[in-house]
Amino acid sequence: MKASDRRLGHSVVIITLLLCLSGTRQSAPPSSPVPGSHLPTGEAGEAHKRVRRGWVWNQFFVLEEYTGTDPLYVGKLHSDVDRGDGSVKYILSGEGAGSIFTIDESTGDIHATKRLDREEQAYYALRAQAVDRLTNKPVEPLSEFIVKIQDINDNEPRFLDGPYVTSIPEMSPVGTSVIQVTATDADDPTYGSSARVVYSILQGQPYFSVEPKTGIIRTALPNMDREAKDRYLLVIQAKDMVGQMGGLSGTTSITVTLSDVNDNPPRFSRRFYQYNVPESLPVASTVAKIKALDDDIGPNAEMEYRIVDGDGLSVLMITTDMETQEGLITLRKELDFENKSSYNLKIEVTNKNTDPRFQALGPFIDTTTLKLVVEDVDEAPVFNLPRYRMSVSEAAKVGTAVGTVSAHDPDAANNPVRYSIDRNTDLERYFNIDATTGVITIAKSLDRETSAEHNITVLAMESQNPAQVGRGHVLISLVDVNDNAPEFPVEYETFVCENSNSGKIIQRIRAVDKDKPPNGHHFYFSLAPGAASNLNFTVQDNKDNTATIVTRRAGFSRQEQAVYFLPIVIVDNGTPSLSSTNTLTVRVCGCDSEGIAHSCNAEAFVLPAGLSTGALIAILACVLTLLVLVLLIVTLRRRKKEPLIFDEEKDIRENIVRYDDEGGGEEDTEAFDMATLRNLNFIQEVKVRRDVTPEIQLFSKAAHKLSPDNVMFREFIWERMKGADTDPCAPPYDSLQTYAFEGNGSVAESLSSLESITSASDQNYDYLSDWGPRFKKLADMYGSSKDSMNS
Repeated sequence: MKASDRRLGHSVVIITLLLCLSGTRQSAPPSSPVPGSHLPTGEAGEAHKRVRRGWVWNQFFVLEEYTGTDPLYVGKLHSDVDRGDGSVKYILSGEGAGSIFTIDESTGDIHATKRLDREEQAYYALRAQAVDRLTNKPVEPLSEFIVKIQDINDNEPRFLDGPYVTSIPEMSPVGTSVIQVTATDADDPTYGSSARVVYSILQGQPYFSVEPKTGIIRTALPNMDREAKDRYLLVIQAKDMVGQMGGLSGTTSITVTLSDVNDNPPRFSRRFYQYNVPESLPVASTVAKIKALDDDIGPNAEMEYRIVDGDGLSVLMITTDMETQEGLITLRKELDFENKSSYNLKIEVTNKNTDPRFQALGPFIDTTTLKLVVEDVDEAPVFNLPRYRMSVSEAAKVGTAVGTVSAHDPDAANNPVRYSIDRNTDLERYFNIDATTGVITIAKSLDRETSAEHNITVLAMESQNPAQVGRGHVLISLVDVNDNAPEFPVEYETFVCENSNSGKIIQRIRAVDKDKPPNGHHFYFSLAPGAASNLNFTVQDNKDNTATIVTRRAGFSRQEQAVYFLPIVIVDNGTPSLSSTNTLTVRVCGCDSEGIAHSCNAEAFVLPAGLSTGALIAILACVLTLLVLVLLIVTLRRRKKEPLIFDEEKDIRENIVRYDDEGGGEEDTEAFDMATLRNLNFIQEVKVRRDVTPEIQLFSKAAHKLSPDNVMFREFIWERMKGADTDPCAPPYDSLQTYAFEGNGSVAESLSSLESITSASDQNYDYLSDWGPRFKKLADMYGSSKDSMNS
């Protein structure tokens, strides 16, 4: 028989055990009746009682993972009251009652109808009760019991935290703890060996080992080098049943990374380095890079470089690039091929962070030699000074020398240098420079008050190679001379009250001067010679570059004189001193008792006093509105106007067309068509006028079309043309000849009320002689014959 079958049989035996205590009849003394005793009917002496001992059972056990087809028998409930006649009914309640556990209400047999799993629920608490089938009254009190689920080995160990990743320092000794792994088994640890787990290593030997009971991983080999192999993969197995045959197992993986320690010294790959650099590199430029090799990583590979010997300590320096761990050699000073063409350096490298445990592996220091060869380049000219400072008087004449700059070619050839001024720094061209000597002269009159300093740039270029240009900076300061007279700083608004007394100060004045003397300004104020004797005002010099205007009399009147003009002379202390006459306008004003002016001219009396600001704004708005209306009307009228003549091609009204065309002389036959003048039958296209009625238009067309060839006009034109051809003083042939000749007669007849003297007329025109000499000619022509004869 298999062990599992034995366990199953044993469980069934335990489950079916039911201790039922049968009741026994005992006699009780009359003096002490037992509660609940039943006395038979008809007996009056000794009382007999049947003592009920109740129903008692232990907990039930059910094997988990039952795979049978029939319900699993759990146990049986039985009451002493049950005589097997079906009068007692058993009722089951509690966890799983009706769904997992069922009970035969007549026999009390309990069955499990579903497959149970101890890992989901280890026990069920149920309640049982026996009741009378007919009355449903309890015959036994409610009692609780437990159904425990018995475990079987149906769960393998599991690593809930796997897979694992860890690291240990390289070169760790044997037995160094790496990590501890733990597997859990869901089976019952209190029953059998289903949850007793042991560990073993499936992959990772011979580098690592595992303790079977604790799961601690340890190193098994010494001197594991990260530079040789930095990662290991371990596979650990956990098996239950203490590792016996038939036990279940689970695995996990552990990735072990070796962290770096400083066990490798830095080493240069070469013992000698050489670099060529041009001498034109600026200061702080990197001229060379060297790098030592270190198999370590991170902080253990950080290095420091130093120049320990050589002839370039004052010119070159070395620093460490913290990202690339390279030694950067940079310039402290400019290189000069003409002074020194090469430098030799001895460079040392060390680890920044060292570990005393690994000092025995070798010296953590290395040295190399570096040679820096300087190459000659064609350099730009260099000025002797980085910045020149010059000064010149602002009154200096054009052509005056300001100063001299000097530059030289630093190359061995020492080519000549030519000078010029960068006109971007001297836009007004105030200065010139001699191209050969470098002398700066004044090219334009200077004014310190306009610009006190001029900062110009001088260019120096090699005569053999103009592309090489050096730049020098020159600051030219202008020395001030006294060329500006003092004047009022502002236009003073001075007034005097009509009721002012004599000696009243009405204004304090001061002066300004654009010049800047070394000892500061000092001004003198006085009245002009012609105004010194006036009886109205005087000037008092305060000796502090200010003066006060004081009245000499009282009782000013606007009606007598509304404005006074006071000429004041201001003299400075320059050499030579300059002066100016400034006019101070003093208005006479009406003031109140506190001296506050209210009206200051005679016109103020005429101004209307009743117009407020609002009224003025309203008047201005009305005027603007009228102007807008007028402009609108004019615009509309212009748009409504149309031309009177219909021109199908172009309206040329009010256009002036200018032709700059000269005729070609007598032989020019293309300037214009002469056939128009020679052919009198040519009829010009008639422009249609808007102001002529259609009847008149038709009449006009018919008149032109029906006009016969008039011989008189033809002869007239031919005579004029012949006269123009033979006249040496006539205009050129391409000119336009205009003739005012009407001819005799008209198809439309006379349009005038005045007829000729040959016409028969009944109208009397004798009154024309009374109109004066201007109408004498008409009076002679149209007057009576008698008057004509007398005349």
